[in-house]
Amino acid sequence: MSSDPLLQPYQLKHLTLRNRIIVTSHEPAYPEDGMPKERYRAYTVERAKGGVALTMTAGSAAVSKDSPPVFNNLLAYKDEIVPFIREMTDAVHEQGAAIMIQLTHLGRRTRWDKGDWLPVIAPSHQREAAHRAFPKKLEDWDIARVIKDFADAAERMKAGGMDGVELEAYGHLIDQFTSPVTNELDGPYGGASLDTRLRFCLDVFRAMRARVGDDFILGVRYTADEGLPGGTGRAEGLEISRRLRDSGLIDYLNVIRGHIDTDPGLTDVIPIQGMANSPHLDFAGEIRAATHFPTFHAAKIPDVATARHAIASGKVDMVGMTRAHMTDPHIVRKIIEKREDDIRPCVGANYCLDRIYQGGMAFCIHNAATGREETMPHAIPKAEIRRKIVIAGAGPAGLEAARVSAERGHDVVVFEAANHPGGQIRLTAQSERRREMMSIIDWRMGQCEKHGVVFHFNSWADADMIAAESPDVVIIATGGLPHTDILSSGNDLVVSSWDIISGDVKPGANVLVFDDAGDHAGLQAAEIIAKAGARVEIMTPDRSFAPEVMAMNLVPYMRSLQALDVTFTVTYRLEATERRGNAIVARVGSDYGGVARERVVDQIVVNHGTIPLDDLYFELRPASRNLGEVSYDHLITGHAQTITRNAAGTYQLFRIGDAVSARNTHAAIYDALRLAKDL
Repeated sequence: MSSDPLLQPYQLKHLTLRNRIIVTSHEPAYPEDGMPKERYRAYTVERAKGGVALTMTAGSAAVSKDSPPVFNNLLAYKDEIVPFIREMTDAVHEQGAAIMIQLTHLGRRTRWDKGDWLPVIAPSHQREAAHRAFPKKLEDWDIARVIKDFADAAERMKAGGMDGVELEAYGHLIDQFTSPVTNELDGPYGGASLDTRLRFCLDVFRAMRARVGDDFILGVRYTADEGLPGGTGRAEGLEISRRLRDSGLIDYLNVIRGHIDTDPGLTDVIPIQGMANSPHLDFAGEIRAATHFPTFHAAKIPDVATARHAIASGKVDMVGMTRAHMTDPHIVRKIIEKREDDIRPCVGANYCLDRIYQGGMAFCIHNAATGREETMPHAIPKAEIRRKIVIAGAGPAGLEAARVSAERGHDVVVFEAANHPGGQIRLTAQSERRREMMSIIDWRMGQCEKHGVVFHFNSWADADMIAAESPDVVIIATGGLPHTDILSSGNDLVVSSWDIISGDVKPGANVLVFDDAGDHAGLQAAEIIAKAGARVEIMTPDRSFAPEVMAMNLVPYMRSLQALDVTFTVTYRLEATERRGNAIVARVGSDYGGVARERVVDQIVVNHGTIPLDDLYFELRPASRNLGEVSYDHLITGHAQTITRNAAGTYQLFRIGDAVSARNTHAAIYDALRLAKDL
């Protein structure tokens, strides 16, 4: 048996877990009609294949109709979910892993205009800032109904073959009862007493235990310290932990610290890149030490070393690496095979969660197979015929194409004009907070070198250089250049966000940042300028600024930019500029019409995305066999590209990433994976 603390089995009641690593409950937003169908099942089973001990599904499967999902949750209140659950649990068990599900009633953390348009309920009329619904203050019959709904849902999950159920008790209805901030009820479930505020949680557990029996795992993921004025504090959280243990109703504690009713609160609970790793691990260790009860924990534990420390030091019994397993589902297998260097690192970009909270499916910023397990491989299959593949560009798209092609067994050569790889990611990583992004590049470089990819840096490839390699396939991944030529006049008076981030242009003293792309580059440039002491206004024609950055990633920017007194202006468009002495006059209008204003500044920064750097592509097209054409049908269905438009052509030609159009890192990597996996 291995001496690695992470690989030791753990006995949880009657359930033997094969190691100490778990995937905690999370909702990737893959359900169809509220059911865990093929995509959901494939995603879950992949983590079991990778060796995890326990995978928990559904960051909050809804138990009641008045808990409508706001990010495509599973609907545990429907009887028809049982066979879908059974298919998933059977498939996970076949891989040797255990599986549980998290149940919840969202309480006020939802919207009344979702699902069946029923009133949102909570133990007070207080609105939650994040979801904005004013709740009905629930009545006694609501309480009785919801307790029964929990028990019904737990029974369904047991019938579906789950090993257990976890209750979500942070930010949702159960916690809304427990917290003195949100419980304004009188009588047996309200008031100042912890006995009455905790009663709802314990009554739910009693009802579930009566229904599922003792041979079924029940656990709770709960906040033991809300970090809110007047809320559940550390001392009361320790007492709650002891009472949960002493109830005899549950089998483990899954510890959370913080509150999730606002975007900043949520981001502190689930930290993103640039924030401290494992910030609540020591606190979870305090809970375990105080209760001597099985304790689980997850919160930005992205690397094996930290997870190993969490177990070896006795802070927790099971360590959650949830976003890390979205990045690499085979972490445990690689630990067992002593291939930890091959583990694809989570960079904390939080593209996964931010997409969910914006109504999309969870995708990893640099593993395009996650959530697409039915069509995209995590392990790259070998090609039947070895080919020569030449790639121009060593940004994320080019490196992913090189990695996948090399793992397929092809002979791969990469040309890069700069003296180092990275493309736009290297620019992004100039920000201290986003330095982790470079792991996207570093990991791919390591994999490429391992598989023999040949790199030529400081090489501005042209058609003759490409032809000299006698390629079978050429992939153009040259990215794009900032697009600032967007004004009716005065384009020569503006600089790009890239100019500021790279340091090529010194920040001015009174600066207008016109952000028409809404991505990280605009905010990064604004932060650099503001930190230099300038007065900064960020202007956008959109009704909200930086929509591509999304909620949780916006939090650290706002904390910084508000402290620097940056002004944010929405729904106005920069139309033209002109020189006036030593100043620049910005002509400002609005898409809504009827507005003509001026701003007098000394610098204007434009963030309007990129335009493709595609000269090489068009230079190569005439000699290509497919004239650059792509069969989208074959690309989508996973078949090799076979188009021939020029019988005299000597190679296939493709372009990917921003060399096609301005998108984002995930799109560039997905372009590369789904093309190269079939070459």
